[in-house]
Order: sequence, then C-alpha cells, then structure tokens
Amino acid sequence: MGCTLFAAVSGSSTATTATVGKITTGELSRRGYDSNLSIGSLAGAGSLGLLIPPSIVMIIYGILAEVSISRLFAAGILPGLLVAAVYSTYIMIRAGLDPSKSPRGAERYSLRDRLYGVVNLLPVFFLVIIVLGSIYSGIATPSEAAAVGVAGAVLVTLALRQLTLEIFLESLKGALRTSCMVCSILIAAAFLSTAMGYLGIPRNLAEAITGMNLSPIALILILSLFYVMLGLFLDGISIIVMSLPITLPLVTMAGFDPVWFGVYLVLMTELAQVTPPIGFNLFVIQGLTGHPIGKVALAAFPFFLLMCLSVVIITIFPEIALWLPEVLFG
Repeated sequence: MGCTLFAAVSGSSTATTATVGKITTGELSRRGYDSNLSIGSLAGAGSLGLLIPPSIVMIIYGILAEVSISRLFAAGILPGLLVAAVYSTYIMIRAGLDPSKSPRGAERYSLRDRLYGVVNLLPVFFLVIIVLGSIYSGIATPSEAAAVGVAGAVLVTLALRQLTLEIFLESLKGALRTSCMVCSILIAAAFLSTAMGYLGIPRNLAEAITGMNLSPIALILILSLFYVMLGLFLDGISIIVMSLPITLPLVTMAGFDPVWFGVYLVLMTELAQVTPPIGFNLFVIQGLTGHPIGKVALAAFPFFLLMCLSVVIITIFPEIALWLPEVLFG
C-alpha cells in the first residue's frame, strides 16, 4: 500500500523502490519479518511506479504512439490497483499459512496514534489530488500538471520547514539529468522509427506475422514472451523505444486498443524491473539490504509470476483498463 501511494506521486519505479525501501527494509528486519517476503514484496510493489499515474513510461509511450496521455493515466489506475490487490492477497495467504513470516509486533497503537499517522500522510494525498485532479478535470495537460506538482511539492516542503538550498539544488540537478536522458532517448527513437520505416521493417514484419494467421490471443502470447526476453537485457524505456515501431502496428491490426496496449506494455516493462541481470529494482534493493543479487532475484520471483497473472487478467478482461478512460473522456 505504501508503494501504491508513493507511485501516485513519483512516476518512477526506481524512486518508489528506493524511497519506500529505505524506510521499511531495516524496520521489517528488526521486527523479525521473513527477509524473502519483505524484499520480494518491495521489488514487486516498487515497480508500480511505472503503472500508477503519473508515470514517466506512460508519457513516453503516449508521445511515441500518439495516444492521449490523459487517457493512458486513467487507464493505469485500475490495473495498478489490481496488481496491488494481487500482491496483498498473496502476502496475506503466505502469512496465514506461516504466521512466523509476519510476526505480530510488541507495539500497540491507539486510535489516536493511527489518526495521527494518517494526518502525516496528508501532504502526499495533497500532491496526488492536485496532480491527477488537474489532469482529469481538464484544468491542466500532463506537462502542465508536472509544473503543478512541482509547485505543490515546494509549498509542502516550505510548510513543513524542510526546504533548504542544498535540497533545492539537488532536485534541480536530478530533474536536469532525467530530462536530458529522456529527451536523448526520444530523439534516438524518432531517428530509429524513421529509419525502420524507410527500410520497411515494420511493414515486412507485420506482413509476416499476419501471414501466420495468428489469433489475437496467440499474438499477445508471442509478444509477451518477446518482451520477457527483452526484459532480461534492457530497461523499460529502451524496451518501449526499440519495440514500439514494430509491435504497435501489429496489435492495432489485430484489433487491440492502443490505450489498452499501453497498459499492457507498461506491465511488461514492470516485469523487466524484477528480472536479472538488468532489473533496476533488484539492484536498488541489493544496495539497501546488502543481500546478493541472486537472493534478491529469487525473492522477487513469486511477484514476477503474480505480475504475469495480472497481465493474463487484463488481457482476458480489457475493460479493467478501458472502463475508466471511457467514463472520464467518453
């Protein structure tokens, strides 16, 4: 639940994993929780930063696929909550079968303590509401909503008396590095897309697969295996940039909605976050806990399978992703 909430603020899988992990890994270990369940749940839930809006990966997909980013953001909410619910259900079942994996703490909290904890979360709720609310209400575009979020974050840190010159400069440097990286990738993607168009690769590949007379489900199955293989060697943004000129025409020809495919593609890039040897979330958790990367990957494997189950569910029931955009935007 913590990763789900923070994902609605950060838009980044790595940031979600690092921030929530820094707070929770040591505390869970101190309280005697099972280490595999702790780091595995963090690896899986940390990837929700890519799916729950505002999502950096969705913005890149929307630009490349020329799909409404507002619709993509709306489409990611219910699938994101679905994945969070699947993870939570699995954790509850594991803890129910073996209570030693989640020992009951010695601390007892009164209702007043719990309400005080909720009050401490109000700044986070405030940022979520102003960012997503400005988009869905039509007041701001996704780009403008980013500025709204920055202004809101500055106001929150000022109100909490946490804003210093050092923090402000580090934030600017981080934003500059990320923006330069994303813009460089988009420029390269535009060049790659144009070159592939001149070479006729997407058209020839589409004709070859079309000639195989695959059913839509068989096509998605092949693409899923294709993306899992890419996830072993590439990060999420690179996967989208390199594959989209080829795969998007195929899925649209097969009758799939581009908005639904955006959600599907983000889920596949989330799988890449927890697959060795390049899974970013695994390296973040390794740095936080000091565990070998093999142990972290093994702990994350059940949540990899649960993510695959979520992909199957939204493929069978695409309305999970498409219902909210239709309600909000028609």
